[in-house]
Parts: sequence; structure tokens; C-alpha cells
Amino acid sequence: MKVMVGGTFDPLHDGHRRLIARSFELAGKGGIVTIGLTTDSFASRKVHPVRGYDERKAALERFIQGEEYGASWRIEPLSDRYGSALDAEFDALVVSEETLPIAHEINLLRKQKGYTKVDIHHITCVLADDGRWISSTRIYRGEIDAHGKILSGVNSGIDGKGGSREC
Repeated sequence: MKVMVGGTFDPLHDGHRRLIARSFELAGKGGIVTIGLTTDSFASRKVHPVRGYDERKAALERFIQGEEYGASWRIEPLSDRYGSALDAEFDALVVSEETLPIAHEINLLRKQKGYTKVDIHHITCVLADDGRWISSTRIYRGEIDAHGKILSGVNSGIDGKGGSREC
């Protein structure tokens, strides 16, 4: 099975790890996982600082190589919301709650282009110890670590309700 997943992956946290693990699980032994990694220009839209593409790619490679996944994999630059998913031949797209609407857009655009729809596999965001999503924004703010452990008493979020909408 050919599976695609994408993101900025900075810093690489437990939510990202779940997303990547699910991608490899779906691909299975002999499958292939294509990971779209946001380019520096596309990642610059984030509300927090983002390390450079090469540094993020190296961290992602170290994580994947440290696991015992049976599928092969490759990382490709992702310079927009869709990347190669509009034209590539693949079977499934793995997304978080945050990016589920983009997955539906991808299938709609693929249909308009005459390509087959792909299966969408949606994972739930991983919760921190305080019951809110683990997110890169919260990590950069110093609220939590990459595993969701609370680091400070900060309780404000970018959505105005005490939580970040990013996971």
C-alpha cells in the first residue's frame, strides 16, 4: 500500500509520532510511505518559529530510522497544502483532526482531475496531561514538552479558549 502524510514536524512531538506510526502501519510490510515536509517558505506561515527544512528533515529521518517500520519511505518537499497528493498514485492519506478538511479537498480536486479518490485515515490528536492537544505552538510557548507533560502554568491559547487548534 502507498500512503502519504504531511506536516511541518517541528518540534517532533507525540502527536506527530502517532501520525507517522499510523502511516507506516497502514502501508504495511512492503508498502511505501511518502512524507511531505513543509518547505521553509510554506512553514513560515506558522505562528511560532520553525527550524530550517534540512534540520527538520534530519530529525524526522532520525526518528523513523529509530523505529522498526516494515515499509520503505521517502521525504519530499511540501510547498503548499496539497503537495504531490493531487497527482501522485497512492492509496491512503493519513491526517490529524486539524488537517482533515484538507484531505477532503484533495479528494475533491483529484476527482475533478479524473483521478481516483484515496482513502482518508484520520487520527485523533494526542492530549497533553491537561487534556488539551499537544501542539508545536504549546511546546514553543513552554507550556508542555514533546510528550505533553506540563511545564508551566500558562493557560492561554491562540484560539482564545485556552487551547491551540493545532495538533
